[in-house]
Amino acid sequence: MPEGHSVHRIARQFALHFVGHTVTASSPQGRFAAGAADIDGQRMIDARAVGKQMFLEFENGLWLRVHLGMYGAWDFAGDITADATTASAGGRMGQTNQRGTDLPDSDTPTALEAHEASLSSIGAPRRLRMAEQERLGPELVDFPPEPIGAVRVRLLTEKAVADLRGPTACDVLQPEEVAAVIAKLGPDPLVDDVAEGEKRFVDKAGKKPTPIGLLLMDQSVVSGIGNVYRAELLFRAKQNPHTPGKLVGDDTLRALWSDWVYLLGVGVATGQMMTMDGLEGDEYRAALASRDDRHWVYHRTGKPCRVCGTPIVMEVAAARKLYYCPHCQA
Repeated sequence: MPEGHSVHRIARQFALHFVGHTVTASSPQGRFAAGAADIDGQRMIDARAVGKQMFLEFENGLWLRVHLGMYGAWDFAGDITADATTASAGGRMGQTNQRGTDLPDSDTPTALEAHEASLSSIGAPRRLRMAEQERLGPELVDFPPEPIGAVRVRLLTEKAVADLRGPTACDVLQPEEVAAVIAKLGPDPLVDDVAEGEKRFVDKAGKKPTPIGLLLMDQSVVSGIGNVYRAELLFRAKQNPHTPGKLVGDDTLRALWSDWVYLLGVGVATGQMMTMDGLEGDEYRAALASRDDRHWVYHRTGKPCRVCGTPIVMEVAAARKLYYCPHCQA
């Protein structure tokens, strides 16, 4: 499932290339025809992310809310900036060597496919056919390209197009409905005041009997953390995932929040859930190219802990895989 850094990057793409433009909205698969009609022909005036949810505001006062869930992804094409974190990087999305981003110095398909920041398709970790067509060269692709597959929503301007596939939620909402959705979400370091967000997180998590490993995934407690960041945050804090929130201690909860602020910033800047610090040169390039080289415990079942050598444990908690070191996090 896309975690908070991906959704913030998607919102920045919309802010750069769609906000201020009149948008033609359609539903090629037909499942969202009525919703698309409500925003068709409207100028987009805002794009924002809160945790794993994104909100696009239109001039008629309506908002498009999207939650990608496990399988959703946005596929971009057209005159799109290669790196959503800066306005200076240029180039078509889907190119194999995206200048302006911290990509490995390689334009091989293997490096690109492994790189979560492949900006032609942001969301679920898969490649989409529109992006594959673009790699054949711009002269072979008319703009806008034909929708391919089950496209729930297509948003089109004179220069850019975004296709949405497979979201968990896709709704057109009134402003008060958007406010109600956001009010139910926990703090997001890129949205809320950091100090206020810390207080909200510590106050709520510190009163719960629920294990901290589940609380970090509860979007009403803190926004944007998914399975990868959950495992890595807990390891970096040397925190047992089974400890009830109310027994964790305020200092550790504050440290978890602070580390989430830091890791989310790194994720937005690089397009990667980069959770190992101090990597340089070849190690850093390898970490960008492969998650096997960028995480402490995530997806490392049975492999030796990078710190103590104890085999990493994986167990299922609330239907999600939880990874941890039974020694470092005892």
